[in-house]
Amino acid sequence: MPIIDLQRRMRQLGEIRIGHVVAGVSKAGKEYTRPAKLNHFRFTSPSREILASVAELYGGEVKPWTPANGGPTEFEVYSKANRLPVLIPPNDAVSQWYELYAGSKCQRRCDGVTEHKSDRPCLCDPDNRECKITTRVNVMLRDVPALGQWLLVSKGYYAAVELPPAAELLAQAGGYVAGWLGMEEKLVQRDDGPARFMVPTLDVEITPAALMAGQITGAPAVASGSERVAITGGRPDYAVLAAEATTADAVGVLWKQANRAGHLDDALAATFKARAAALKPSAPAAKPAPAAPPASVPAPVEEVHEAEFVEDDDVDGLWFQIIAAAGQLGLTTAQVEGQFAEQNGGLHPSTANAARLREFLTALKAVRA
Repeated sequence: MPIIDLQRRMRQLGEIRIGHVVAGVSKAGKEYTRPAKLNHFRFTSPSREILASVAELYGGEVKPWTPANGGPTEFEVYSKANRLPVLIPPNDAVSQWYELYAGSKCQRRCDGVTEHKSDRPCLCDPDNRECKITTRVNVMLRDVPALGQWLLVSKGYYAAVELPPAAELLAQAGGYVAGWLGMEEKLVQRDDGPARFMVPTLDVEITPAALMAGQITGAPAVASGSERVAITGGRPDYAVLAAEATTADAVGVLWKQANRAGHLDDALAATFKARAAALKPSAPAAKPAPAAPPASVPAPVEEVHEAEFVEDDDVDGLWFQIIAAAGQLGLTTAQVEGQFAEQNGGLHPSTANAARLREFLTALKAVRA
């Protein structure tokens, strides 16, 4: 039985970040640093081993990292993912404060009325605050084999107003809820021109009506099927995950995840292909075959193409097909990425548009033929 006056909390494994600090030189020749947004999540942690698992799942490379505030050296991974499968805790998934820092030390922590570090009334002018609004999101990464939570910190306005209502609704579940941590770009027109920035988002796999009706409470919300696989760690049950996928795109994401983790084999590839084919809309009925040409005229030869799983502009689906075609040529993912970059001026496939991916896929199929 726990000690009553000790607060229980889950171990923090690391941080999920949507930005980083870059260096530059001004026109006057002075060096400076500034924050910059990222299009994919960046992970930092004191544990190289945990980040190695993150890199296997979401791409990237584990490298040493020293925080700008002079803290102890950690490790970081710039992933290729902008949407992560997570478990969202029922309490304290999102917290907010007005905070003022001097270096790495927090000087003030205020709720807008009371400054809690000194237990005095708020010291800021409400119309011109010194403190910055700070929103913290705590989640568990479903597929990473480590028990603990990951922290995402945002100091933006949109995260501050959009995330707390979602957290309040999730509290109705009474237990951990399966969901997705994502990021989306916001465009705001300001006096000095347009500003673009990334905002964290939380989505869940249950409806608000189910939450409010109390149909999902406690551990059963995540205690069966693919969620049990995610919590216990190890190799995910890809067959179960594929069976629960609702789009061919989702199957393509699973394909890439399995391939990065070294879990993809012929049997699993066949499972993915069958599920993706089942999720695609039925093809229209074939037109009646034209009458056979006279014997003196040779019949035209029609090239036969494999069924496509994706729409023209579906980047993830095109990458799914590229990996499938490359597998039949005996190429690894790293070799495919290298060949793509070589043929596209160093461009990595994760940042390529659909047209470039489609061109590369056509070339792969030509080699295979």
